[in-house]
Amino acid sequence: MLSNDAQILRGSAVPAVPVGIVAAVLSTVFAGPKGLVGALVAIAVVAVFFGLGFWALMRLTQNKPQLVMTAGLLVYAVQMLLIGVFIVVFKNTTLFNGRAFALTLLATALAWVGGQIFSTLRSKTLYVDPEPSVPVKAESRDGA
Repeated sequence: MLSNDAQILRGSAVPAVPVGIVAAVLSTVFAGPKGLVGALVAIAVVAVFFGLGFWALMRLTQNKPQLVMTAGLLVYAVQMLLIGVFIVVFKNTTLFNGRAFALTLLATALAWVGGQIFSTLRSKTLYVDPEPSVPVKAESRDGA
């Protein structure tokens, strides 16, 4: 993992953790134990889906940095699709409070994406190769 990637991952998780904790506490207060379970499931979904998405983006762009935008959009679309499928599958569950789950998922996901955007904008990622990829031939002094 490159240092910029680690910085962006930390910048994504740092705002998402307190938002998830506050959402879990509020879910417990307003919806009881099922609200807590719903909030914890939502926090786990965000951590797994966005963490795996970040890992996939790193792997896809490891040797081809020109694919960052395309791969980023693809990974984000797949994440949203999977989260939507997860919501539809557990829509009528009695295992946890659906409203607490949905609100925690929304708040934590927005905090993660916001932190990721902020960290990406603040990272000093080089977009120009500082060294030429083709070695420059040394010219002789006598002009021959």
